[in-house]
Amino acid sequence: MSNGVEIDVEGRHLSLTNLDKVLYPNGFTKAQVIDYMARIAPVAIPHLTGRPLTFRRYPNGTDTQGFFEKRCPGHRPPWVGVTLGPGDRAGGIEYCRVDETATMVWAANMAAIEIHAPMALADDLETPCALVFDFDPGPPASIVECCQIAVATRDVLAAVDLRGWCKTSGSKGLQMYVPLNTPTVTHRGAADFALAVGQVLERQLPGRVTTVMAKAERPGKIFVDWSQNAFHKTTIAPYSLRARPEPTVSTPVKWTEVEACAEGHETLRFTSDEMLERIAVLGDLFADVLTVQQELPMPGR
Repeated sequence: MSNGVEIDVEGRHLSLTNLDKVLYPNGFTKAQVIDYMARIAPVAIPHLTGRPLTFRRYPNGTDTQGFFEKRCPGHRPPWVGVTLGPGDRAGGIEYCRVDETATMVWAANMAAIEIHAPMALADDLETPCALVFDFDPGPPASIVECCQIAVATRDVLAAVDLRGWCKTSGSKGLQMYVPLNTPTVTHRGAADFALAVGQVLERQLPGRVTTVMAKAERPGKIFVDWSQNAFHKTTIAPYSLRARPEPTVSTPVKWTEVEACAEGHETLRFTSDEMLERIAVLGDLFADVLTVQQELPMPGR
């Protein structure tokens, strides 16, 4: 592929630039980032559409600092949708929406390597569509311990008739989404419930789990980050690339894979090429998160 090209994507015209630029230390180029984003769009977009999205951009590559971008750039094409989302003291700000493949390609051309999404839709920012448990390993704990705690969390949730779906963070950890898709939940209620479950796990598995924010409490433990359910928080979106030495992906996984990882038989680390191969065989393992309706069994929800 040449270093610059004019293309049309589903009727949208785009100018792609610096395609030969290496964005990952392993040699993965901007052209390859764009290709992945375009090919993953059919399964990724349902998890992005209608949400105020935050980009994490790495125009000089993933081995540099990069920066978060909440406010949608003013130089965006006129067909890139925007929506109001959590802002600053002056009020809400306009975030980018990703509702079509062309917008995915446009974002990739800006080196928006990571896409972070809130739990709520823009039309109802006060109501999360899902609850998230973010399992963050404190070294020397790893993805294996994350999977062990995820299995334990599944058992706690089963006792109150709730189901969860897991995905890798694409970095070190694991996340479990508990779909809600009902109008009766608040961010505060979701965070309180996630904290309560985390505290149950602390009692069940002493020395292995913590819900305490302080990093001094985390070495060798899995931090159950219940605060990811706050109104202003976002989580790495399903199928997003991560800014790691290689183009790893936040990958939905089956419970059998989580169980195998918990036993030390799987590493649950997937690159962009592996993600595309999985989609061809497994489809969207996270599709149910968008439709399954569940209620949290606690007052003040």
